[in-house]
Amino acid sequence: MVQRPIVITLGDPTGVGPEIIVKALLSGGLDGLSRPLLVAGDAGVLRRAAGVFNAGSELHPGAGLGTHRLQVGSRHLDVAALTELPVERLGYGRPDDACGRAMAAYIEWACDRCLSGEAAAMVTAPISKAAIRAAGYDFPGHTELLAQRCGTEQVVMMLAGERLKVCLVTTHLPLREVPQALTTAAILTTVRITDAAFRRFLGMTLPRLAVLALNPHAGEGGHFGDEEERLIRPAIAAAQAEGIAATGPHSADTLFHFAVQGACDAVVCMYHDQGLIPLKLLHFDDGVNVTLGLPIVRTSVDHGTAYDIAGTGQASCASLVAAIRMAEDMAKSI
Repeated sequence: MVQRPIVITLGDPTGVGPEIIVKALLSGGLDGLSRPLLVAGDAGVLRRAAGVFNAGSELHPGAGLGTHRLQVGSRHLDVAALTELPVERLGYGRPDDACGRAMAAYIEWACDRCLSGEAAAMVTAPISKAAIRAAGYDFPGHTELLAQRCGTEQVVMMLAGERLKVCLVTTHLPLREVPQALTTAAILTTVRITDAAFRRFLGMTLPRLAVLALNPHAGEGGHFGDEEERLIRPAIAAAQAEGIAATGPHSADTLFHFAVQGACDAVVCMYHDQGLIPLKLLHFDDGVNVTLGLPIVRTSVDHGTAYDIAGTGQASCASLVAAIRMAEDMAKSI
């Protein structure tokens, strides 16, 4: 039986995406996978990335979904060459409109392969949101583009590592807008999507979800705010009535201590930094961004294009390796 591949999107051709893909390959971090890998991207850009590490590279005819096989040292990657960008004119950290269109094309192609069943999962390297918008795409980023393409109205951002997984009710909002954005329905939807994804993709029969409070000390009986009683507790009660193992609202200043010791499977957080500060404290290099709620498996690196070090070979490939291995684990259930 031929294993369906995991598709890695190249990301921004002028960022660190291409070189962390090559670095992960050369490091041996991708050895021993149960599924083949396929890069949706540009063979010339990948060859330039190999040059960053003074690694010789050759192109050979590919098979299956791949149109080329890229040989780098003693290892190889299959590449679906969706673009042929003028590598000699690409400056690191300076994506043009063609790069913006290419980034979107890689994502759309990988998503479509997953939706059709040709691929088992997709892993995304970092993109420039500004470059995608400049190229005419009206999407803030990966998640929104994928949600629309999959016909999914609501998704949840999860940041994950071996010791901690956090799921966000609100994401990129000014802190002053978070209380107004929180609703019982939004909290309940986040809990439902998280529970369903953990059951389907992570093989858990009854995932334990710890739901955080918004205010210090869970509101201290209303002294520090009423969102806990007015919004969060009703959402938890509704989830429990549906058979979901949700608890809380827990005070954020103590819950994470117990979460990293295995007291829960995931923490549902009310806002971005509430979850990402502890996550990145533990998993700064190897954190994985996962989009829950899609009908496909999508994981991503938990960092940006890192233009300041692009082309130097300094960028860590740990998050990419972790994202690929997590995608492999999640794809076992589909």
